[in-house]
Amino acid sequence: QVQLVESGGGLVQPGGSLRLSCAASGFTYSDNPMNWVRQAPGKGLEWVSWIDSVGTFALYSDSVEGRFTISRDNAKNLLYLQMNNLKPEDTGVYYCVRFLSPRVPARDDGRASWGQGTQVTVSS
Repeated sequence: QVQLVESGGGLVQPGGSLRLSCAASGFTYSDNPMNWVRQAPGKGLEWVSWIDSVGTFALYSDSVEGRFTISRDNAKNLLYLQMNNLKPEDTGVYYCVRFLSPRVPARDDGRASWGQGTQVTVSS
């Protein structure tokens, strides 16, 4: 079955960097666009970034544009999110999501697959 496993989260000071990874299995990864979605404490889900199936085109939310970079390695079935100049408002759980469109899918949308999430905390 489809499996997405995120890693790389942690505690970092404002201005610092983290790189998140997502290991994909159970489907033809190279055929699928991928997203990163996050949820801040007490808030709803927020779309962060999207990348096409071959890794040539990416989209970002206004809140992370210029600071975050999404990438993928189709040979290794891996998705990445390089996060630089982190801010306290970037704190939250980050999810790797297989979904065609650059947006947050409904949680019960059968066309989407979610990882379990990885916690990112930006604090001094």
